[in-house]
Amino acid sequence: MSALPAAPPAPRMHWGLLVAASAILMVTMGVRQTSGLYLDPIHRSTGVSIVEISFALAIGQFVWGAVQPVFGAVADQRGALPVLLFGGVLLAVGLLLAPYLTSPLGLSASLGLLMAAGAGAGSFSVLIGATAHRLPAEKRSFAAGLINAGGSLGQFVFAPLVQWIISSAGWARAMSTMAAITLLSLPLAWPLRRQAGDHAAGAQAGDDGGLRAQLRAALRDRSYWCLHLGFFTCGLHIAFLVTHLPGEIALCNLSPTVASTSIALIGLFNIAGSLIVGALGQRYRMKYLLFWMYASRALMIGVYLVAPPTPLTFYVFSAALGFTWLATVPPTAGLVGKLFGPRYLGTLFGLTLLSHQLGGFFGAWLGGVALAQSGNYLWMWYADIALAAIAALVNLPIREARYSCHGVAARG
Repeated sequence: MSALPAAPPAPRMHWGLLVAASAILMVTMGVRQTSGLYLDPIHRSTGVSIVEISFALAIGQFVWGAVQPVFGAVADQRGALPVLLFGGVLLAVGLLLAPYLTSPLGLSASLGLLMAAGAGAGSFSVLIGATAHRLPAEKRSFAAGLINAGGSLGQFVFAPLVQWIISSAGWARAMSTMAAITLLSLPLAWPLRRQAGDHAAGAQAGDDGGLRAQLRAALRDRSYWCLHLGFFTCGLHIAFLVTHLPGEIALCNLSPTVASTSIALIGLFNIAGSLIVGALGQRYRMKYLLFWMYASRALMIGVYLVAPPTPLTFYVFSAALGFTWLATVPPTAGLVGKLFGPRYLGTLFGLTLLSHQLGGFFGAWLGGVALAQSGNYLWMWYADIALAAIAALVNLPIREARYSCHGVAARG
């Protein structure tokens, strides 16, 4: 009798892989989430209007989302390493060219196309997709939270750095500094290279019916569309704030330091939020985590609107909001993995990120329109409250397995 083939080893936690992915996201999100700090300096130095710069940044929001499923699919098929290297170079080129392309069209090309596409290649869909199939299924939510925390750390670290460089040396020098940091971070992509057995892991999980089959199954799934709708609102909310929170603070006659500190606080508190929500996703149904996070945003914005416009108000608001800021990513990615498996997670989660950034386009652009037409952002805040409440409710119909008292999924 011939011996039976040995069973493949069980997946284990790969801490080096997760640290590398977190560090890459720290850089790419550090660049993206500080973009609002450039808005007023570019306006003052070039004469390009706030609405035109907002539109360029809105294009960047859309492009960052549009490339996610594309780069996610390439990484699913060919590995994450070439995608991450290409994206890093593209991001650095966009940063270096922006000070020389100061027309509305030029800013749309540098900020809206090159920078956004490069940051998208080194973002959630590629990084979470590249790590998910190497990890135990029950640890993927925590791993997504850990990677996401790296992006929040980038926001916390780079917001004060970028503001300091802008204040002391100008926005062009700040962009060239970020370009250098991006290029120096490229070696971090090496641990995420494709390894032997990566395709087999997805097939053994029983989810490799082919990319087209997975796309057809996802697009017929009501739960998948509910995730898209909720994430659309999340994108609108985040893009509006990251682009226009500095403008809101300026309207209150507060210093730019309050703006950079507020953005940094959002990132700092989202580190905790990402890790806690990622850990909770191992024990509790993730659709309920999403419900409570979106509902809390509606409440926090309402409280902010009736509070006095002081630095303390912005700091408390930023800290509270930061806890849920991008903490929606781990449960959203976790639900996509639960519904369809890890094999094509980069592609399928990339499509949900596209919905997120469609919302981001409107959040960045309409914020500028609101300011130009009414001199403030009030109606955008009201829209945010309504949409956050809708996003909370739309997650409840998602079908998701319960967890038993031992943390094991049970249908129901």
